[in-house]
Amino acid sequence: QLQASGGGVVQPGGSLRLSCAASGISLDDHAVGWFRQAQGKEREWVSCISRSDGLTTYADSVKGRFTISGDNAKNTVYLQLSSLKPEDTAVYYCAASHFGSAYGCYVEYSYWGQGTLVTVSS
Repeated sequence: QLQASGGGVVQPGGSLRLSCAASGISLDDHAVGWFRQAQGKEREWVSCISRSDGLTTYADSVKGRFTISGDNAKNTVYLQLSSLKPEDTAVYYCAASHFGSAYGCYVEYSYWGQGTLVTVSS
């Protein structure tokens, strides 16, 4: 029901835009989060958006560099990655919470997409 895309190989300092497209659910009704998992490391929460509450939140490691947004017409949530660093290299996943409010950003997510690989390397 969720499909993440947009990953690729980019040089340090570069940018990418990841997309999370949904089918079967309306992302406007769900808080949507992005996570990432680097090889050999645990999954890390990156960002979340609750459009019903007008909330966007970010992990400290990406604050000021990543931007999360949504497009209701396309039923898609985006994660704009800028000023990328080698340590941003990971598989990025999107997920939708059962809840649409900001509370949904902080509880277990119900729907998960497959990951998209982001590699930051010179």
